[in-house]
Amino acid sequence: MKWVTYRSGRGDRVGVVAGDAVHALAPGTELVELVGRGAEGLRAAGEQALRAPDEVVALADVTLRAPIPRPPAIRDCLCFLDHMRNCQEVMGAGRTLKDTWYEIPAFYFACPSTVLGPHEPVPTAPGSVWWDFELEIAAVIGAGGRDLTPAEAEQAIIGYTIYNDWSARDLQLRESPLAIGQAKGKDGATTLGPYLVTADELAPYRRDGRLALEVEATVNGERIGGGRTDAMDWTFGEVISYASRGVELLPGEVFGSGTVPGCCLIEHFSPTAAFRGWLKPGDVVSLRVRELGETRQTVTATPAPHPIPARRDPDAAPRRRRVNPARSAVPYTKGLHEIGPDVWAWLLPDGGYGWSNAGLVAGAGAALLVDTLFDLPLTGEMLAAMKPVTDRHPLTHAVLTHANGDHTHGNQLLDDSVRVVAAAGTAEQMHTEIAPDMLAAVRIADLGPVLTPFLRDRFGPFDFDGITLRMPDVTFDRDLTLDIGGREVRVLNLGPAHTSADSVVHVPDAGVLFAGDLLFVGCTPIVWDGPIANWVAACDTMLALDAPTVVPGHGPVTDADGIRAVRGYLTHVVEQADAAHAKGLSFREAAATVDLAEYGAWLDAERIVVNVYQRYRELDPGMAPLAQTELLALMAEWDAAR
Repeated sequence: MKWVTYRSGRGDRVGVVAGDAVHALAPGTELVELVGRGAEGLRAAGEQALRAPDEVVALADVTLRAPIPRPPAIRDCLCFLDHMRNCQEVMGAGRTLKDTWYEIPAFYFACPSTVLGPHEPVPTAPGSVWWDFELEIAAVIGAGGRDLTPAEAEQAIIGYTIYNDWSARDLQLRESPLAIGQAKGKDGATTLGPYLVTADELAPYRRDGRLALEVEATVNGERIGGGRTDAMDWTFGEVISYASRGVELLPGEVFGSGTVPGCCLIEHFSPTAAFRGWLKPGDVVSLRVRELGETRQTVTATPAPHPIPARRDPDAAPRRRRVNPARSAVPYTKGLHEIGPDVWAWLLPDGGYGWSNAGLVAGAGAALLVDTLFDLPLTGEMLAAMKPVTDRHPLTHAVLTHANGDHTHGNQLLDDSVRVVAAAGTAEQMHTEIAPDMLAAVRIADLGPVLTPFLRDRFGPFDFDGITLRMPDVTFDRDLTLDIGGREVRVLNLGPAHTSADSVVHVPDAGVLFAGDLLFVGCTPIVWDGPIANWVAACDTMLALDAPTVVPGHGPVTDADGIRAVRGYLTHVVEQADAAHAKGLSFREAAATVDLAEYGAWLDAERIVVNVYQRYRELDPGMAPLAQTELLALMAEWDAAR
């Protein structure tokens, strides 16, 4: 039989599904009471309802609730070990599980008060931006019992339903160092339904103590994963037996199976923009399980949580004061600075991670923007400050100097009429950059005692919520000339160097060069792509343009001396790395012992780790590549040891 609970004008009603209709029992009947009668008692109640229903309503006309809207207890088990292996792997911890996973049928308690029906809107967990689903099935206890054998536990199951374990992955990461089990990462919502299908109905699908049911999960019609439920390592009988040790299981208690491998977003996670992204308001999640039906729910937004102040950590080291040591051609203060005839620089001190510069060039009835900023509030503030200019000279073009998020994340705030221009390599690399959602989790994720404070110090001040990447409308290969209201603006791709494509924007009639991240002033350059020789050549090309005023991607406005300083740093790195390589030192040893000379006073000196690594890869092309997250961890270690 298929049992449902549905809403009516007289409160929740319980009934048996027959064809397209629900045959209801008398008002006030609750399914949790019926399952306590055991399989025979439940069957008898159902047969009575089919013979003499209190009412018959069309299934399509009722609003289904969870079969048992408020279970006495919910335990979510982890029966599919491949799910755990997949999760570990995408988070960089490999696929090898600790021995305990093979010794104990694990479970944790979920929250009965946040159970949802199969079609109810599901609110995101307050404060979470990594909202996920998990396709599971659940076993529901009938008459119950205590100290059950696995066989007795199997007999205690009265029926099955679909189980969606909604998960706030970022909150999970934040809470995991506490090592006391699941908390706010898991209690936001649990979906059960649409039916409670009695165990006897599913007998044809039993295989070695497991149900062999085909499943599929989709988001907005896109297939995320699928599989079969008989891939379980631990059976329901085993986990229920384990849970019953010394505990009286009550009628209506729910045991989730754990996630069918591949049927959630976390297993497909990538820190780059290639990842489809976490769930957002408006997304529709559908879970289908053969014989158990389908859930279909729309994700909705929730207000921000009420803040709770952190306690003071008496062991925390004081934050180092950061001051950019470079001289500045104009006051190095946040805001818009005119640096030439109808040419402005937007500056964000101190020029470290994420604190990038942008530019504005105005012509007759038109204007060009050079780069947007790391988050929407910063970009919105900049565009508002530019309005006195752009009201008279509307933005027609925006040039992206390269793919990094601190120069692209604000693109979505540009009007649709603005043509976004970038090198083809920049447009391609934007798909593989670290996604805003990943950066957002830095505020709360615990990635260890060294990397966590490093990333929070560098990226914590930014607001990465709500960013939707807007891709370029126009791409070019090596050079492009734009007419901005009668002014010639040249865009030159001098990469790969800092990234796979690095463009500069030259305004010849004003003598201004926007150098993007080919130029860091007072802060350390970082060679994400290279080769370093290309970057040195790019410096020579910039010097040949002979622009009196140069706006770096980070740091104060400079001139040719600023370009020469970056060139000097890069050649110094090559000399130091080559010497270390010739001595047989590893790149880690080389980075730890390099003499930074006068460049040691520049901000973010830890970037020497990445720069030496890139030079070593040039010297030894067979050297195993490291992921960007690994390089960040090595920089954090270098900084902590300094």
